[in-house]
Amino acid sequence: MPHHHHLPGLFDHPVYPVLQKDGCHFSVWAPERKSMTLHLLARGDADTGIAMQKDKYGYFTAFAEGVTAGDLYYYLPDGGKQYPDPCSQHQPNGVHGPSAVVDHSLHPWNDSPWTGRPLASMIFYEIHVGTFTAEGTLDAIIPRLDDLVSLGITAIELMPLAECPGERNWGYDGVFLFAVQHNYGGPDALRRLVDACHRRGIAVFLDVVYNHLGPEGNYLDSFGPYFSGSYNTPWGKALNFDRDWSDGVRRFVVSNVLYWARYFHLDGLRLDAVHEIYDRNAHTIWDELHKALHHWGLHSGRSFYLIAESDTNDPRTIRMPAAGGHGFHAQWLDDFHHALYVLLDREGQQHYEDYGELHQLAKAYTEGFVFSGEYVLFRRRTHGASSAGIAGEQFVVFNQNHDLPGNRPDGARLSALIDGDRLKLAAAAVLLSPYLPLLFMGEEYGDDSPFYFFSDYHDPQITANLCDQRRGQFAGFNWDTEAPDPQELSTFRDCILKWDQRHEAGHRQLLEWHRRLIALRKTHPLLTDLSRQYLRADLLGTTGLAICRHSADRRNQLLVLFNFSATALATVVPCYSRGPEAWTKLLSSTSIPEDLAPGKPIELPPWCAAVYELDDRNALPD
Repeated sequence: MPHHHHLPGLFDHPVYPVLQKDGCHFSVWAPERKSMTLHLLARGDADTGIAMQKDKYGYFTAFAEGVTAGDLYYYLPDGGKQYPDPCSQHQPNGVHGPSAVVDHSLHPWNDSPWTGRPLASMIFYEIHVGTFTAEGTLDAIIPRLDDLVSLGITAIELMPLAECPGERNWGYDGVFLFAVQHNYGGPDALRRLVDACHRRGIAVFLDVVYNHLGPEGNYLDSFGPYFSGSYNTPWGKALNFDRDWSDGVRRFVVSNVLYWARYFHLDGLRLDAVHEIYDRNAHTIWDELHKALHHWGLHSGRSFYLIAESDTNDPRTIRMPAAGGHGFHAQWLDDFHHALYVLLDREGQQHYEDYGELHQLAKAYTEGFVFSGEYVLFRRRTHGASSAGIAGEQFVVFNQNHDLPGNRPDGARLSALIDGDRLKLAAAAVLLSPYLPLLFMGEEYGDDSPFYFFSDYHDPQITANLCDQRRGQFAGFNWDTEAPDPQELSTFRDCILKWDQRHEAGHRQLLEWHRRLIALRKTHPLLTDLSRQYLRADLLGTTGLAICRHSADRRNQLLVLFNFSATALATVVPCYSRGPEAWTKLLSSTSIPEDLAPGKPIELPPWCAAVYELDDRNALPD
């Protein structure tokens, strides 16, 4: 692929070092610096300082002969202190150490038949590398992949891997966006994992953060105006996408997206909190990204998807740029989680005061956003716009993700909050939805480890600020529990998955239930179609919900019945067909009649989910 990243007026070389036959081409952006020295840490001889040449766009470049993979270097802006490369591709000694040159041609890729998966076929599984296994490395995930294949997972989503301070972190405070966390195994380990996933038919997505950078080891200010003086995020200064010199920052981000696609064969990225990315240019960073990825797709023949996390309920996030949108292929649908969770755990209402009505979940199934212009107490204003016409494959739904336990002081997963019957009901609600489902690691067997927030900062001031910030965050949510110290090693260790639990009785049943739901989702034509065109949701009394989906000719129909109550629900089977044919049961979370007749009474057991099929050969099409 040519290195051109389609920014007007910028030339054709990348923003990070590139190895060539006889040496290495170095490049660093520092538009307001007068001089830049490349400091190579030699292996044996004296260290080498090379003066770099500056161009009008603010890039300093130099070619150094004899440099090979693994060689260490620093940059010295204006002859002052030495700093790691802002676009470092490897930080073997952590965030404060020198950067290392990486050779991307060394990995013997075995995934040439792989061109990607259709978005509609994604069943996501979110992984935090450090706590997924006891080893806490990318390589240690590989032996577990066959378990994920047998579960039916088709895509893994890795929490951020950008180099962070210390040895343990959620990843959202990364400071080197091109460098894979050193103690997870660095860049080579990520390539081995992607290769192993593709051989098994699993796509790989990476969570990335472009709204801010972490506080410790963040030396970008020493190089250039990477950060905006106009906007702040809840986690730190916003990146500068629309002020003086912002071309260089945009190029930094676009290059980063293409870097993961090109050198690591990733299938897509999940972008953290895009509502905290500010850009008032006529041609926005989203337009830039969309164009660059379009060219990448034409060149590579591989699909590459962008998924947004956004809390604005704005359908423009997932519209194409030609229609005035940001061009994301999909976004996380928080409304679906909130509407569902509060029905399963009534205590959840104190944290999600705007939810708790069954009709809200029905709307989440039929339209997507629950709030599409209504008044929201939590925000003290009206919120959102309608997503009714948007395809189901543009939303990702879940019962859990890293944030939901992590933003509770007790770190409790859903399995610690509700019983087995409700866990099965929750799984059915997500996996039988007309959206892309996401499981959080260990959810499939009800792992009972907490998932706390944890970190390993070495700067005492940053550590103190973090603890104050966490306390303030929890104070606003009326918790009566104290969160463990995120800096303590034990806080991190408590979060490591207990893989052996999957073989214990109750856990094994939950795992088997997830397997059956996923198998049904992947094989039934009415569940693989995510259009929502032939889907309706009906309330059954005050606690029941019926979701009916049918083929275009109505001859094939699927009925999912839910009872969100601790008491049995006496109701009537809804009439969706014109004949007397009975519905045949395909799956149920508890014992329930094998056949149903439209218009006849039925009793739905407490906390149950059941799936019925109607194969109505005699029905007349509309």
